[in-house]
Amino acid sequence: MTIDLLTIPCLRDNYAFLAFDAEHRRAICVDVPEANPILAVLSAREWDLTHILLTHHHDDHVEGVAKLRAATGATVVGAAADTHRLPPLDIALREGDRLDVLDTSVEVLDVPGHTVGHIAFVMREAGLAFTGDSLMAGGCGRLFEGSPAQMWHSLQKLAALPADTRICSGHEYTQSNLRFAATLEPENPALISRIEAVDAARSEGRPTVPSRLDEELSTNPFLRPALLKAALGMPDADDAAVFAEIRARKDNF
Repeated sequence: MTIDLLTIPCLRDNYAFLAFDAEHRRAICVDVPEANPILAVLSAREWDLTHILLTHHHDDHVEGVAKLRAATGATVVGAAADTHRLPPLDIALREGDRLDVLDTSVEVLDVPGHTVGHIAFVMREAGLAFTGDSLMAGGCGRLFEGSPAQMWHSLQKLAALPADTRICSGHEYTQSNLRFAATLEPENPALISRIEAVDAARSEGRPTVPSRLDEELSTNPFLRPALLKAALGMPDADDAAVFAEIRARKDNF
């Protein structure tokens, strides 16, 4: 049994994800910005949707849940800490909990920062991490609720995953994220190459998500504060403080 992935554009710049087992015509969906694009894929491929996994409560990640649940009967899963502001959950999970879907295990990580109840879903056997608006392609989510220290701790958890993990984040923000990264590391050859590849993909209308974790480790400034201390004039600061400075600069970029 092989689990594959489809990235589904939604709204203006959001993504939903379908992880699927084509042999058995089964799929799960992570985040539902809107239902219709997801339902169109399920209908065209004649797949059954078994679960809907939600990373956080923001409307642009959950507003299609009611329609998708009604159409498919899928089980809705989200963070126990956010049951009061998520759509009604069938299963509420906390860090360390596991969920069996598509005959494989999904691990739950608490990754607060963007919101205080944000979680990520890791399918280690499939090499997938659904990170929502925590770790993103070339960046990280804006800190609407959590602190820089919380987000830095969250990113460290995700950075410890296997290097070939595909990072499935929630938006097509990669070009702007990498333009910011280039202001900090203009001579980073990996970053220069990535910018060229991302620009080419977007010119052809292709998603730049998911990305690989090893690519993030070599180009994403929010995972590289230890390497950016001198460039930021903070040679003696700890990594969390440097991360906070990088996030502040991105907010004003």
